[in-house]
Amino acid sequence: MADTELRIRLNAETGKLAWKELERFFARGVVIVAAPDLDLVDVAARMVEDDSAAIQRWIGEGRLARANERQARDWSARAPTFWAVVAAPWVLVQEVTVPVVH
Repeated sequence: MADTELRIRLNAETGKLAWKELERFFARGVVIVAAPDLDLVDVAARMVEDDSAAIQRWIGEGRLARANERQARDWSARAPTFWAVVAAPWVLVQEVTVPVVH
């Protein structure tokens, strides 16, 4: 699949999920958290394309990691919403943030 086609497909498959909907994927150990400064579609495309150099760089920088128990407890308490996209077998997420209005 061409890079552009892949990104268009992944963008179309990106959506919002509540923690309650994401919780079962966390229980299966397949939730990957992308830092807010990363483009979720780009990360998913790199994972689908098996771009291990980019993935390892983000992991090393602490910008991409498997969701952990501490995060799950926090999410359970706050019930946030996430942007999510599947890059099988992983579910990539970023917490939806509301911009601060001054």
